[in-house]
Amino acid sequence: MVRVSVIGAKGRMGSHVVDAVKGADDMELALTLDAGDDLTAVSPANTDVAVEFTVPSVSLDNVLALIGQGVDVVVGTTGWTEEKLTKVREALSAAPRDDQAVFIAPNFAISAVLADHFATVAARYFESAEVIELHHPTKVDAPSGTAFHTAQGIAAARRAAGLGPVPDATETDGGSRGQVVDGIHVHAVRLRGLNAHEEILFGNAGEQLTIRADSFDRTSFMPGVLLAVRKLAEGGHTGLTIGLDRFLDL
Repeated sequence: MVRVSVIGAKGRMGSHVVDAVKGADDMELALTLDAGDDLTAVSPANTDVAVEFTVPSVSLDNVLALIGQGVDVVVGTTGWTEEKLTKVREALSAAPRDDQAVFIAPNFAISAVLADHFATVAARYFESAEVIELHHPTKVDAPSGTAFHTAQGIAAARRAAGLGPVPDATETDGGSRGQVVDGIHVHAVRLRGLNAHEEILFGNAGEQLTIRADSFDRTSFMPGVLLAVRKLAEGGHTGLTIGLDRFLDL
């Protein structure tokens, strides 16, 4: 049995993780912690893998603390920058265990991970590309970590294919063209009734390809979370791993 502790257990995502762990035949719920609880209670003595679903403002400190306590961590909180990732790598290099592991996923929905993968395949064949992400209005970051990651993947694929900048003759903007991530425009929609959705648009003269992933309920993320927990628990993923695609046969 994999002993799993959940950080952010009372949150929107954390509460679903608690239920998913309880429902998994190969896992047992160790500790549930939320804001104000003592994180030092989580240790290798009681936890094999900690799942961290909190908010971007505290996630880095939580992950660094858990690394220092010798615990492997699956992270679902978004808002990770390259600077923050560097701090995680540095902490892992000085971790108590040589085989310690941290896994961070921009998105745990299989549909979103596959859409992201398909986008990197398609990117080299199209002149234009833009990303639209749509979420509920209580989401604290924009653009979403998923859309940011998608744009970076598209940009890398375009560079590898020798493509130039995406054509755009806009002279007046005012912010309507969205945030530019590695040369790719990313647009964020916040609307009551939505959960988590992403639309990736590609265009050539006379044709368009649309890739869309929709998560209508947070339960759609749970198979990916449990997969990541199992992968870290079985070992062989030392250091920092980013993206659920690393655990899928793509």
